[in-house]
Amino acid sequence: MTTDAPARTRVAPSPTGDPHVGTAFMALFDLAWARKTGGQFVLRIEDTDQNRLVAGSEQQIYDSLDWLGLSPDESPAKGGPYAPYKQSQRLETYRPFVEQLVADGHAYYCWCSSERLAELREEQNRQKLSTTGYDRLCYGKTREERAALPGFSETPVVRMLIPDDAPLEFDDIIRGSVKAPRPDDQVILKADGFPTYHLAVVVDDHLMGINTVVRGEEWISSTPKHILLYRWLGWELPAFAHMPLLRNTDKSKISKRKNPAARLMWFKEQGYLPEAVRNFLQLLGYAGDEEHEVSTFEEFVENFSWSKVNTVGPIFDLKKLDWLNGAYLRSLSADDLADQIAAFASDTGQWVDPNDEQLAVLRQAVPIIQERLVLLKDALPQLDYLLESDANLVIEPTTVSELPDNAAEILDAAIEVTGSVDFDAASIQADLREKIVDGMGIKPKFAFGPIRIAISGRKVSPPLFESMEILGRDSSLTRLRSLRAQI
Repeated sequence: MTTDAPARTRVAPSPTGDPHVGTAFMALFDLAWARKTGGQFVLRIEDTDQNRLVAGSEQQIYDSLDWLGLSPDESPAKGGPYAPYKQSQRLETYRPFVEQLVADGHAYYCWCSSERLAELREEQNRQKLSTTGYDRLCYGKTREERAALPGFSETPVVRMLIPDDAPLEFDDIIRGSVKAPRPDDQVILKADGFPTYHLAVVVDDHLMGINTVVRGEEWISSTPKHILLYRWLGWELPAFAHMPLLRNTDKSKISKRKNPAARLMWFKEQGYLPEAVRNFLQLLGYAGDEEHEVSTFEEFVENFSWSKVNTVGPIFDLKKLDWLNGAYLRSLSADDLADQIAAFASDTGQWVDPNDEQLAVLRQAVPIIQERLVLLKDALPQLDYLLESDANLVIEPTTVSELPDNAAEILDAAIEVTGSVDFDAASIQADLREKIVDGMGIKPKFAFGPIRIAISGRKVSPPLFESMEILGRDSSLTRLRSLRAQI
């Protein structure tokens, strides 16, 4: 097919746990190509493996793609002209094609028990055979003939009959000509009546008009099977685009078992902005595109080209994502960032029922952390001393014991200044510097340490003088006097 027609693309995850970041990676390119060509992007749920389904996983798929701004045009949730979009609801669709393949001699029934197949694999491994797979014991036999032999199962599966001239080379719109290994006689209909992935994906893609199949490079080895099914059923092949696999820093394939960032919801839980995550995935696809590191999805679509996709597995470098997230946080207005922080904190239970006064303090305080903030989850822990009442401010005893010998003098001077100065950050800084640094001869790096501890309860905090302005004169005096009383 040509690749300039309106594209119908799809992402087809299985609801077997938390959605994988690879689902979003594929969806990003699916949606971009659909938008670039004026086509449609479809989300299909592939749930034929009923034993592996996880409750709630399907909804997480919808929610995570919506959060990232990668919502499909058609899906089980939205509906569409090719509904249903869940394979478990399409079982009657597949069986006629299986029967057609059997009738045409392209598939056959197999009654081998799981025990016999396991023994076959063990024997092939023991002999270290170069060619492994099913040995076609059932091919050409009737049920009665096969039942007379060992390892018989009452309920058969259906297998493809892979011909000697199976197509092992195909065109890929990212990689050009690609060679794949020879497949064995793949099961296409299981004993429980559910199709396997290989049959269902071909039937569904054809019936749903999918003309560009975007998927990970691990599916290259399966493509010959799919090409055969398309040919046998008399259907036009789609364009194939096999994306590189995302890699950990040690070059291993990213997996949810080894890397929490493989979970798509992890990014939301950590406090990344969806725009930053989407931008990060764009960079992973176009590895080495240093000139356009911060770019919107609209810009990505406008400049989209399959030729830009780097086939070398991109490294999943969270330092780059942190940098991007910081850039996006800094691009927000202070009010917008405050809204994002408050929403995140409320959604995650970090902040329970904040009152109007606390929300107002947050809005005042955002500018003093915005330049260095990396994740939304870090905002409230940095600002908790401003949101806490004076009486509940905690200063660790060890911090008090480590105060310098002249801490009492510094605090006395700070109390005097705080009681009389014009209460804005610039005036507070100027008067404290004049009184303590100039008047008492204390170096700046030592002059304000006790004051910082009194105000924030910690040795390191966001800007001190701005914090005092936000707290106000009365709270600042209360905190300074409280620490002074402990010395």
